[in-house]
Amino acid sequence: MIDPVLLRDNPELVKRSQEARGESPETVDAAREADRARRAAITAFEELRAAQNAHGKKVAQAPKEQKAALVAEAKDLSERVKQAQHAVAAAEEASAAAFAALENIVIDGVPAGGEDDFVTLRTHGEIPAFGFEPRDHLELGERLGAIDMERGTKVSGSRFYFLTGIGARLEIALMNLALDRAVQAGFTPMIPPTLVRPEVMQGTGFLGKHSAEVYHLEDDDLYLVGTSEVPLAGYHMGEILDLSAGAKRYAGWSTCYRSEAGSYGKDTRGIIRVHQFNKLEMFVYTTPEDAEAEHERLVQMQEGMLQDLGLSYRVIDVAAGDLGSSAARKFDIEAWVPTQQAYRELTSTSNCTTYQARRLDIRHRPDGGRTQPVATLNGTLATTRWIVALLETHQREDGSVAVPEVLRPLLGGLEVMEPIA
Repeated sequence: MIDPVLLRDNPELVKRSQEARGESPETVDAAREADRARRAAITAFEELRAAQNAHGKKVAQAPKEQKAALVAEAKDLSERVKQAQHAVAAAEEASAAAFAALENIVIDGVPAGGEDDFVTLRTHGEIPAFGFEPRDHLELGERLGAIDMERGTKVSGSRFYFLTGIGARLEIALMNLALDRAVQAGFTPMIPPTLVRPEVMQGTGFLGKHSAEVYHLEDDDLYLVGTSEVPLAGYHMGEILDLSAGAKRYAGWSTCYRSEAGSYGKDTRGIIRVHQFNKLEMFVYTTPEDAEAEHERLVQMQEGMLQDLGLSYRVIDVAAGDLGSSAARKFDIEAWVPTQQAYRELTSTSNCTTYQARRLDIRHRPDGGRTQPVATLNGTLATTRWIVALLETHQREDGSVAVPEVLRPLLGGLEVMEPIA
């Protein structure tokens, strides 16, 4: 949720943010009115409670002949207090619903618009050129004995796959490389649960307009996560953190699940858009003042990985209308995929400012003063989709694929992945 004080004191800022996201500014007026009604209901309840307490003392001190009338008044007052308490609960529920319609305040400089209105910040590397007709990642993966879509579909349905042989080894090598670099950068490695409670999924902002993309186990009322961001955000839920020694940084390695609702017909070939994949996710708790610098740091780590893997890419500043509800700014890094003649997203990193922390009640106490919400950030450092760009970028005419030097020690010194007989 956004800061209620900001909503009261600067509603025009909130409206501009909503409009940049393509949302109606009327949501801001509705939230302000709901907030006003909530506060009024609380005031009315507190006044009645004070009156009830004062009346109770009056009853205790009253002469015997006055007690019957005063007790009758006390019963009436008690009923009015109960009604006021119910009114507070209803007003708080309505206010929470109205605030849920307000997405995080976008940071100054984020481009307005939708999916196609991003701004390219920089590019790296030459577009790969081949003296032969390049094969796509699925054909290469099948020749290498690395990807088996046919049996994945047989076992689990469409958009599932097996990584086999060198494919399985390649993914583990990627993930280990990312984990090693995260640890070197001060991140604590984590293997988090991949099922979370509704309040954690809700708190991170994944049960809004994109809730159809999340798998829900109704009998247990648990959600399968689409990213380790979710359990890592919930890790410190309801806590007051000590950030005096610096940010808390975690690197979560987990399997992730996405229903890909609304993607019918898109990327049906290969492992670009699938229901299950592995990911190494960075997650940071820091002070709001340090959040933007931390965001740049996460991007630098991602770029370092992609550069060492020999991939050509661009960094984009995602437009406000294409941000998730929690993100105040998001940078995507898209690698060039030769057979698609296009850049495709490999990583994203988001600055969620205090939005998630307010919902999950995660605070810190700067300089020993009053507690304040922390800022949270997240960013991908490796995932299954990277195999797409690696295979296509480093392929050779005979169907073999060169192994980037940085991965060779993690693959037993292997320099070239060869087609299987």
